Amino acid sequence: MRRRILAFFLMICLLFSISPCQARAVGTSAAASILVDADSGRVLYEQNADARMLIASTTKIMTALVAIREGDLSDVVTVKREATLTEGSSMYLKEGEQLTLETLLYGLMLCSGNDAAVAIADHVGGSQKDFVKLMNETARELGMGSSSFANPNGLDAEDHYSTARDMAKLACAALQNETLLRIASTQSVTIGGRTMTNHNRLLRAVPGCIGMKTGYTRAAGRTLVSVAERDGRRLVAVTLQDGNDWADHAALYDWGFAQPAGQETADHRREDTP
Repeated sequence: MRRRILAFFLMICLLFSISPCQARAVGTSAAASILVDADSGRVLYEQNADARMLIASTTKIMTALVAIREGDLSDVVTVKREATLTEGSSMYLKEGEQLTLETLLYGLMLCSGNDAAVAIADHVGGSQKDFVKLMNETARELGMGSSSFANPNGLDAEDHYSTARDMAKLACAALQNETLLRIASTQSVTIGGRTMTNHNRLLRAVPGCIGMKTGYTRAAGRTLVSVAERDGRRLVAVTLQDGNDWADHAALYDWGFAQPAGQETADHRREDTP
């Protein structure tokens, strides 16, 4: 009986021109998620991808992109008291300390420094308010129509949100910036008198992972944007409010890279829930 069932299953797969491996659906524990081919923009998998949600420190991808575009890596930044008082994750800046913009960007992307985000915004934008304007202008430029930024670090705010789809657009744009990719893919660095280690475990655990950014607040839950490259293909994965994000991203990549390039995979998408 088991052999007959297996034979029937294989026949169905052949009739619909899919392999047994492809027949297995992929899924995540996230409230919202998406898997995108970074070079073509083709969506391989999505779940509630257009739901507006808190994004926590994945915000810092946008902060880094704007800072690199508008600033000079060799600029010397004098840390203001306001930056040192910023709550949450930190690279432990001290008032009056002087560091290059590049050092602050490592602190932003590796340590997820909320203090670094404030120092960068003040220096590059002249103020946090004006820097946030640049963030929102960049979002519009990238077609992130369901996103709004209220600060450079991702701390919870009513008018600070995005979607899994928009964050995938941001990650695809960030991939085109060599400086940002170099920093985001660094596992550990000693610069400006500091040794910093990247919070992104996927760099060490998932074959081909080349960044990007982790995030967490109590309200947002765990958020994660990552990129992996295998055999010349690059995929972007985004999960929002996902308590099992490390495993989910690993599974998404294993599934996504197993799909032939150019193959439609709409049958494997979940319908958005209300």
